[in-house]
Amino acid sequence: MRNAEWRTSAVAVATLLAAGSGAFGADTVFSAASVHTVSGETLAPGQVHVRDGKIVTVARQIRVAGAKAVDLKGLHLFPGLIASSTSLGLIEIDAIRASRDMVESGDYHPEVRSWLSVNPDSELLPVARANGMTHFVATPQGGVVSGQSGLLALDGWGIEEPAVKTPVALHITWPRVDLDPSPRERAASPAQWKSLDDQAKDRAKRFRELDDFFAEARAYAKAKDAAANGAPAPKRIPAWEAMLPYVRGELPLVVHADDARQIKAAVNWAVTNKLRMILAGGRDAWMHGDLLATNKVPVIYERTFNMGGSLSASTPRDTLAYDTHFTAPAKLHAAGVKVIFNESLGGDAASTARNLPYQAAQAVAFGLPRAEALRGITLHPAQALGVGDRLGSIEAGKDATFFAATGDILDARVEVKRMWISGREVNLDSRHTRLYEKYNARPAPERPAGR
Repeated sequence: MRNAEWRTSAVAVATLLAAGSGAFGADTVFSAASVHTVSGETLAPGQVHVRDGKIVTVARQIRVAGAKAVDLKGLHLFPGLIASSTSLGLIEIDAIRASRDMVESGDYHPEVRSWLSVNPDSELLPVARANGMTHFVATPQGGVVSGQSGLLALDGWGIEEPAVKTPVALHITWPRVDLDPSPRERAASPAQWKSLDDQAKDRAKRFRELDDFFAEARAYAKAKDAAANGAPAPKRIPAWEAMLPYVRGELPLVVHADDARQIKAAVNWAVTNKLRMILAGGRDAWMHGDLLATNKVPVIYERTFNMGGSLSASTPRDTLAYDTHFTAPAKLHAAGVKVIFNESLGGDAASTARNLPYQAAQAVAFGLPRAEALRGITLHPAQALGVGDRLGSIEAGKDATFFAATGDILDARVEVKRMWISGREVNLDSRHTRLYEKYNARPAPERPAGR
């Protein structure tokens, strides 16, 4: 009797646990929306069948017995947006030093893992999520080799649960190549003024140090490989351990560079050393479209709204047309380069990360095909970061990560209504919506009699 009761109770518990884990009733069909697959045609209307957080089928009409139905009539379904290089989570208020944690001292620290410093309670994260962003790359700054970044979802507890891929890339700030010809008496800091010869020597030294750093990393990797075949193992050094997947070509380097000379030098350096490279910043990338396309270097193009010149220049170049940086993405696309859109790094950009779709929209207004602009904030960043098999488009086999909006997400008037990350619907409340509700409910002031 006791055994029978135990077996009955065990079955009941197992049934409850299975139901709680989603084993029962796990099929969901999202219907009646215009489905922007990004990787293929737009289905208007279309349906998406999801099971256990994964997309099973995308078609114009799907029938699944017993599936939960989610009616999205009148809405547009888009894959989640990806911020491919951002200070989100690493900075809260730019004017408060204690809330900034994105820079390490020193020039070479590849062992730094930026995602561990992300503040999961940042008020900026839900604000970005409310406009369609589902994933972001927490990017380190400072020095030449700034450290490693991680790809995080905008959902989940702590750091471990949101982590999708860690590390995802190593970040390098390419040394400046320009020289300042100003005489000492006109220098901003006369005590730090250097002649052109001294500046050229400093520049050569910086490049030599970068080459030496990677040469040592490759030597360490070679020693590790030899140890696997019976040779004495080298002493374990955290910095060189961190470099292993990059010198072996397993993960990409994100090289931050804007000036045309920086970009050309960085691409040639990466090709010579057989390194996988992604260019970030890329203000002058349109000048080297063929070089980038030939070597399959995607570009994280930043600050589409900014009319200024490259970051290397102290002032915007008056020799360029006003729309040079607006039309640059279209020129890069015409050359065969994958263009990824991004805000930038720093406190201001973290606060405006929600404007990511409008960076792409600006390029559409200046010649970039709309479909390519949409890929630039979804599929292209997913592929460049090595998660194209999971994110970036609405197609079978990928994570059920998408959002429903009232129209084209590239239109600033459009509102995101609902969002799902890996099949789980997430809350779109933010500090903005809370403040709106608070002051919208404020009672009207009483007017004095006679007025």
